[in-house]
Amino acid sequence: MSKVELYVYDLSSGMARSLSLQLTGRQIDGIWHTSVVVFGKEVFYGQGISVVSPGTSHHGRPLQILDMGLTHLDEGTFQEYIDELSSHYTADKYHLLEFNCNSFTNDVVGFLTGGSIPGFIKDLPADFLNTPLGAALRPTIDSMFRGPPTAPPTPGPSLPSGTSPSPSSSPLASLVSRPPPVPETATLTAPLQLATNPSSLRSLLNSHKAATVLFTAPATCAPCRVIDPFFSELAQLRTAEGLAYVKVDLDVGLGRAAAQEWGVSATPTVMCFLKGKKRGEVRGANVREIRTQVDLLICELYPPHPHTRQDLPAIQGISLSPILFSQIPKLDSALSKFLSFVNAASASEGDKKRYQFLFRQVLLLLEPQAKLPPAQLRSTLQAWSAATVDLAALLPEGELFPLADFWRLAVLSSPVAHALSGNIEGIKSLLSLAYYSGASTPRPYLLTTLRLCANLFAYPDLARLVFPSEGEKQDLVSFLVCTLLSDDAGIRTATASVTFNLGALHQQAVRQALEKHTRPPSEDWIIEVVSALIEALSRETSSEEVVHRLVASLALFVFRAPGWEELRELLQVLQAQEVLLDKLLPGGCGEIGVRQKSVQVLVKELAGLCA
Repeated sequence: MSKVELYVYDLSSGMARSLSLQLTGRQIDGIWHTSVVVFGKEVFYGQGISVVSPGTSHHGRPLQILDMGLTHLDEGTFQEYIDELSSHYTADKYHLLEFNCNSFTNDVVGFLTGGSIPGFIKDLPADFLNTPLGAALRPTIDSMFRGPPTAPPTPGPSLPSGTSPSPSSSPLASLVSRPPPVPETATLTAPLQLATNPSSLRSLLNSHKAATVLFTAPATCAPCRVIDPFFSELAQLRTAEGLAYVKVDLDVGLGRAAAQEWGVSATPTVMCFLKGKKRGEVRGANVREIRTQVDLLICELYPPHPHTRQDLPAIQGISLSPILFSQIPKLDSALSKFLSFVNAASASEGDKKRYQFLFRQVLLLLEPQAKLPPAQLRSTLQAWSAATVDLAALLPEGELFPLADFWRLAVLSSPVAHALSGNIEGIKSLLSLAYYSGASTPRPYLLTTLRLCANLFAYPDLARLVFPSEGEKQDLVSFLVCTLLSDDAGIRTATASVTFNLGALHQQAVRQALEKHTRPPSEDWIIEVVSALIEALSRETSSEEVVHRLVASLALFVFRAPGWEELRELLQVLQAQEVLLDKLLPGGCGEIGVRQKSVQVLVKELAGLCA
């Protein structure tokens, strides 16, 4: 018998423990890399399977050494097993989240001892993906590991010798060095998982909400050679969050034992599992039936939303294009007025000259046909953002509205919006002032800030940049709740525009999640927005334009909402249906109620949904 150990390394060198809570909202103690030590050798997966003397890899010294028990297998049998795995655990199949070093060690430990690696290591990808940052980065990480291999797979090493790859050739190094992917090509597809023994198969079934498992023997089974490429393609085309595609080759490792555990008597056989329990089985090379069973499994995993069974053409027809404020004032006059405020408050002549020069550059940037070189654009935005932070602290709110108005126009420019990364503190400082003062903010500054907020949704990436976290969205929502109930019609119109844009962005995320079979966003602040919209609708009796925007906003937050039954109960408590239908009656919105036919239809449709 030989001792089996698991070497555990923290690839973040302690940074995950100290920064994860701040960055992800969840405590993650390490970015774990593992290897198996047995028969005096350390075996791990990265750029293919590598074998080194224990503790001599480029990962350095392990943070922990865990006892995995004893193996009754001899070294020769283990060598044969590693040779078999070498054609499966190749460099081109590596995936940082789904098919990585820990997938390999879990498989190997299962073969050697019948056990599995600790849950805190196996569950790390799921823990990370369940954070807002993880969900945002998932498509980027996926696309980095979806390109065609740059080199043919390397053969697996033999146990007696081997060298560790250099740090520069490690998967993490390649992740850092590769350029960012084009967003349109990002996917949520996961590679095929490999199970070579009963333990690793059980582990995969228990760690995923659903799984589709192919039991195959392509070396000796002709139909298997037909199904194998189809199954790989299916794993790419029929993706869903929480769904794993697993391949069990009966001729690799203890694959036959894994098949026997589930009563497989012929190959190919495909089984579908939900929460560890078998839900369906297809024997033979029946491509159509396999596809049908997978679709049924995804449908069970993600049942259709109740709203998909209803005919709601008016709600579904709401355009998700943001409401923008693009009117251009007389820029020279606005700048002269603003510089008069700056000159009166500046302590030195040097500051006055610096601001005058900077804002002349800003004015050039705001010209409709402005095309600054990228380097000059970034430099101007950096200086402008820093100056905005300083001026927001220097000037009273009543004198800041021209500055906010310049930003309102600037963010409508695609080059500006895409160059703002790292230069948004100026905008945030202006928003923070309005958030703090709320309804008591001087009207010119309040109105301009609301219009700036609306324009920040011109480009979804910009909105996510300015409002990246739940806390920052909550700050915006608290501000909007206050201004929705303003006595000023202009303020209410601008606020309703921002809530519509926020709802449109949310609805886009919901639709994308439903299309890709992932969990839609479920955010606590939505309840507050919905409640405020209904209250604002109950009070709005004069402006049909405001009513239209409020109704459309409410529809975007309600339609296909996650947790619909709970939200529906809230809508009933708030008497949303009565509030909506009241807008159609005399006095509910003007003397005779809502006039526009299209708005009437939308109101009735949404009222029916809220019943």
